[in-house]
Amino acid sequence: MADDPNNRGSPDRDLINLSQPHEVSYWCGALGCTESQLRAAVAAVGNSAKAVRKYLGK
Repeated sequence: MADDPNNRGSPDRDLINLSQPHEVSYWCGALGCTESQLRAAVAAVGNSAKAVRKYLGK
């Protein structure tokens, strides 16, 4: 996802950036999880969206 929330470009669907609030919101919605679950998953397996999906069982 672009760093600028006003940029309407396509999100980076490969990596999760927890330092950007709009990305945290996007990924929580996309993965159906809470922010704390998302942060725990990224801490456990890294910021690869594929690895986080697998960790969360999605």
